[in-house]
Amino acid sequence: MKKLDIVYWSDYACPYCYIGEKRLESVLKDMKIDDMVNLKMKSFELNPNASSKVESKTDVRFALKYGMSIEGARRQIDQISKLGRDEGIDFRYADTLYTNMLDAHRLTKLAESKGKDVDKVIYLLFDAYFTKNLVLSDRSVLIKIGKEVGLEEKEIIEMLDSDKFKDKIRKDESEAYKMGVQGVPFFVINDKFRIYGCQSREGMKKILMDALDDHLENSGSGMSCGPDGCH
Repeated sequence: MKKLDIVYWSDYACPYCYIGEKRLESVLKDMKIDDMVNLKMKSFELNPNASSKVESKTDVRFALKYGMSIEGARRQIDQISKLGRDEGIDFRYADTLYTNMLDAHRLTKLAESKGKDVDKVIYLLFDAYFTKNLVLSDRSVLIKIGKEVGLEEKEIIEMLDSDKFKDKIRKDESEAYKMGVQGVPFFVINDKFRIYGCQSREGMKKILMDALDDHLENSGSGMSCGPDGCH
C-alpha cells in the first residue's frame, strides 16, 4: 500500500475540527494505517475579526448567531459535545471562552518552523479550548503550551510581539478559498481525494481505502463550520 499525505484546514474555535481530527485519528488506527500517513494542518480562521477578549457566553453567542432560543442553543451545544465525548474527548463546549484564534495559529506555525511536535501543539491548543476552557488569545496560555513542546519563552514572546507567520496563515486561507472551501475541517488526501467536514467513520474509511487503492477521485461531506456558522 502507498503512503498517504493528508493536508487539512482547521480552526481552534471549530468543534467539528477537533471531533473530525480525533475521528480521523481513530479511523486510521482501526485500519492499521496510522504509520503510513503524513498529516499536515493548515490554518483557516472562522472569524479573523473576532475580539481578543471574551465578550459573551457560548450559549448566548450561539443563540444570537443562529437565531434560536437560549434553550435551543444549549440543546444544540450539548449534542455537539456528545459527539466529542463519543470520540473520547472530555468535551466541554458549553464553557468555551471564545476569542480571536490568530495567535494560536501563529504558535502552531512557530512550532512547525522550529521542528517541534506540531501534532502535540495542536492537541494542547484544542484541549485548552474545549476541555480546560482557557482563553487562546491569552499570552500566558500560549507561552505555557509552547514551552510544553520545547519552544523557548523568549522566541514565543518575540513571535507574539511581531506579525510573524500572519502571511503564512493568510496564504493557507487563500489556498482553501481558491479550492472553493467554505467550511472546516477540510481534508485533502494525496492532492486528489477530499473530505468536506466531519464525516462519518464509514465515509472516512471509504475515501481512505479509495486513496490507498488510487481509485478515481472521490469525496465526501459531513458536519463543518464556516464563517457563516456551523452546519
